[in-house]
Amino acid sequence: MVWGCMGWNGVGRLAEIEGKMDAKQLVEILEDHLLPSIEESGIPREDFIFQQDNDPKHKSKMAKQWFENQGITLLDWPPQSPDLNPIEHLWTYLKNQLKDNYEVAPKGVWELWERVAKEWEEIEPEECQRLIESMPRRLEAVIRAKGGHTKY
Repeated sequence: MVWGCMGWNGVGRLAEIEGKMDAKQLVEILEDHLLPSIEESGIPREDFIFQQDNDPKHKSKMAKQWFENQGITLLDWPPQSPDLNPIEHLWTYLKNQLKDNYEVAPKGVWELWERVAKEWEEIEPEECQRLIESMPRRLEAVIRAKGGHTKY
């Protein structure tokens, strides 16, 4: 498993998740990967709004305290709404790139990691922008479906 982030200016740093991620590992990843990604994005910290789902480790006291200590604003996010999160579609894009660009399966986890990291770095900012710009359509679809399933 991997952790990654994206924004208008492209993808951020990618992190390998070791074992089952808990709140402690999440905070370490945020410290080591999100903070540098924010800095590299050129977006001032006070203008930065972070979106994540309602996974229990994301809502943990440890994670909430970390975001508060860092002065990072979190986007209020409804439960059970993965179809609204653009990064879920970026993961699909990444999986498709892996499928399209490699005919032979990786020989092991390290080769898979190298491929994932390479394809991640090659994602153009325009792909992230396309997904972010799709948010109004996603929201309209959820409203039309009265909160039910959508094509997204």
